[in-house]
Amino acid sequence: MLNLPSSVAVNEVCPRDGLQSFPRAVDTDTKVRLVDRLSDAGLPLIEVSGFAHPRAIPNLADAEEVFARIRRRPGTVYRGLVPNARGAQRAAAARVDEMLGLIICSQAYLTRNQNMTIDKAVDEAVEAFRIADGCGSGFVMALGMSFWCPYEGRIPEETVLGLLQRFRNAGMRRFYLAGSVGMEDPRHVHELFSRAGDLLPDIELGFHVHNLAGMATGNILAALQGGARFIEGAICGIGGGIAMPQAMGAVGNFPTEDLVSYLELMGVDTGIDPQAVIAAAADVAELLQVTPRSHTANGITREKVRRMPEAMA
Repeated sequence: MLNLPSSVAVNEVCPRDGLQSFPRAVDTDTKVRLVDRLSDAGLPLIEVSGFAHPRAIPNLADAEEVFARIRRRPGTVYRGLVPNARGAQRAAAARVDEMLGLIICSQAYLTRNQNMTIDKAVDEAVEAFRIADGCGSGFVMALGMSFWCPYEGRIPEETVLGLLQRFRNAGMRRFYLAGSVGMEDPRHVHELFSRAGDLLPDIELGFHVHNLAGMATGNILAALQGGARFIEGAICGIGGGIAMPQAMGAVGNFPTEDLVSYLELMGVDTGIDPQAVIAAAADVAELLQVTPRSHTANGITREKVRRMPEAMA
């Protein structure tokens, strides 16, 4: 028998994780309209932007202006990525509700793409946490490439668990394990979440989902069985791009509209109306001029299938 939680929080990351690798620049007005439309859909947490150096992520250079102009809906948490201490200082000045720290669990990836050691990345993350704590902002720590890396392959579970322990000892209590590439498998996902929960029972864990190998729904189920209590998606499946070997191709986020429908069909309460998110996906697709990468936004729902004449044959 499946042992699923009665409820799960669904967090929306498109405005940051989706737009940071978007193939064209998106103007500030459009970003504000995007966030406001997602707020109207009733999403409990929206990752609005990131406070990386503009040279590193030029698509998010207007983070402060976006935060200043969005309409903050009561009940929604507005989060910003803070990849280092300087980013946390900028986020504090922008009055973000929650900061997102980030570390990559693969030393090979860090060396190739950021020229940084894991120990240096840990120090930056802890300093960012201290800044968030000092200004009264919430904080969640993301462990990118928790499962698999294109340079190293499978990430040893002891590496991830060791990082969780170091951050927990520094005072952090909320984390998400990220399938940054989308090549993880359900057995590995379940095992790592279960071990982390057993080792550190006072922490809260979430799962950031990618779907390159087509195993996202199985991995989500495995994470929930292992103790995950929040899941991250991106409306329309936009973005999820990271610096990868060119031959790997696109690494896509899992669509929020599919995620909400998937959970609700299994009886897991998200507090979100699936139809409201599907409607938001249609509006976002029009706003950004993209085609949704989701089943539900393309009409594959139980309600629509039942209305098809051929379904009655």
